[in-house]
Amino acid sequence: MAYDAIIIGAGHNGLVAANYLAKAGRKVLVLERRGIAGGQLVTESFGDGFGADSLHASAQLRLDIVRDLGLNLPAVSARSPYVCQLGDGKRLTIDPDPARAQAAIREFSTRDAERWPEFLAFMDRAAAFLDAAYRTPMPRLPHFAPVREGLPLAGLLWKLRRLGGRDMFRVVRAMSMSAEEFTDNWFESDALRAAIAALAIHGVTLGPMSAGTGFTLMHNWLNRGGLAHQSIAGGVGRIAAALIAALKARGGEVRTSVEVQSVIVDRQRATGVRLANGEEIPAPLILSAADPRHTLLKLVGAAELPPEFVWQAQSIKLRGCVAKVHVQTNGQHGLPEGTLAVAPSIRYLERAYDAAKYGEISKEPYLEVTTSSSTNERNIVSMHFQFAPYALRNLDWNAANSIVGQRAVDTLHAHCPGFKASVKRMHVITPRDLESTYGLSEGDLNHGQLILDQIFFMRPLPGWSKHATPVDGLFLCGSGVHGGGGISGASGRNAAQAIIKDLR
Repeated sequence: MAYDAIIIGAGHNGLVAANYLAKAGRKVLVLERRGIAGGQLVTESFGDGFGADSLHASAQLRLDIVRDLGLNLPAVSARSPYVCQLGDGKRLTIDPDPARAQAAIREFSTRDAERWPEFLAFMDRAAAFLDAAYRTPMPRLPHFAPVREGLPLAGLLWKLRRLGGRDMFRVVRAMSMSAEEFTDNWFESDALRAAIAALAIHGVTLGPMSAGTGFTLMHNWLNRGGLAHQSIAGGVGRIAAALIAALKARGGEVRTSVEVQSVIVDRQRATGVRLANGEEIPAPLILSAADPRHTLLKLVGAAELPPEFVWQAQSIKLRGCVAKVHVQTNGQHGLPEGTLAVAPSIRYLERAYDAAKYGEISKEPYLEVTTSSSTNERNIVSMHFQFAPYALRNLDWNAANSIVGQRAVDTLHAHCPGFKASVKRMHVITPRDLESTYGLSEGDLNHGQLILDQIFFMRPLPGWSKHATPVDGLFLCGSGVHGGGGISGASGRNAAQAIIKDLR
């Protein structure tokens, strides 16, 4: 065979896994359906002079991945303010400098300002513990090897214990709490609580009153490194370019505009892939960076899997509800520097979520807005739009595309008068586009909702948290497995390390 391993999908996790395998001496081939590699980490043009980071305003791989792979990453900007629009022209500007943030918070609550430094310290410790959890292989429950799997878990529990009795209790308790309950335990100002709760629901089909958004707050805080984005010189696509360059330097290959139609299975073992053009490429190892449901039910097929496993795979909850709206302006949009959240109150965020529960596009959505474009010009405005459910009740997405764009512009204009007059061109990416163009089933950015019954040893499925599948030689390395969700590269790293360990 010409290749030791084939990776399906050139997203960040697939490229991270490919680099680890190539570093271990394996001959690796990465296959990407689109004409551009990078998956969710792409910076692309939507017209002359109209370029943007398509899906994510920022990204940062885990530091151990950058170190292990020796990546030459682009420079990131200094952390910018996080600005929460409150209505009636009011804003809460949370500066990365704690003293300045305290001064702004004090206008709403003296007590909250005093607690802010303690909250920051707690969130950083909680995120560090979660990062350690994502590096720890999860046991394949109900099967459990006390020595091989027990020792890593014991190490993780020791890290939890080292947080101290008070913070250990806070971390464990917060995971199952709603963002509303969690922020209520810390602060009294609804403005500050809403600003924090907005990050908790970012990218997930949950409202701030949903159980488990305490966990997603810690998860998003870890991936982002705090509340606000850090823009990347040249755009997030530069991260994907660095991963590709590192892979090629190690002898790996990346082929774009190549769609994998199926995984070839012979006697319950993956032996290669079949492309849409009929070409077959053999390899003893197949890693899929696509979401688990697509990989198992479409690329492999139910006929090659145990019936109970098929039922479990069909039950993976996706339910995307995010759209992206990119606007080219004349530069006179009047928006502040940094990350701007339209999240006036927790009740506002919950009402926005209510629309998605009934298959409707929110009339007053939660928006997160950035003005840093791929060319570092401030004329491009990118809006993360929640909630626009993949499964609409009374509309189809061909008709609803313009509705999302109009509601995004109207909502932002209501908080920032003058914005609408600055708009020149617009490009809308709907949940249907996320599926058809970017390969995200049901438009789910996380390859599976980050909810309490789909995290840790239950991700992607109970009993299958160690990247293996019922098909020998086929492994999962995308965001839908343990460590995934958002941009970190953790699941790609974990999959490759587990495979390398088994091979040794």
